[in-house]
Amino acid sequence: MAADVFGYIAATLTTVSFFPQALKTLKSRDTRAISLRMYLLFTAGVAFWSLYGWLVNDGPVLIANLITLVPAVIVLGLKLSSFRK
Repeated sequence: MAADVFGYIAATLTTVSFFPQALKTLKSRDTRAISLRMYLLFTAGVAFWSLYGWLVNDGPVLIANLITLVPAVIVLGLKLSSFRK
């Protein structure tokens, strides 16, 4: 149980650290400085970490990555849509 507390603290810190940049990108809609390759890999990694957390029943890993996956997919979508313009 104590290990889960550390896991939730780590998950909270890493998840919260992602949001300022994601929110800035969502507000500005400017994705020019974002590497498409990096964001594709990042989003896929977060999705796989979510799946891993679910499969091994690891709450901190599952919850943190599901929360991070939402804005990651949105920002990736913005990046991909910038190529259509």
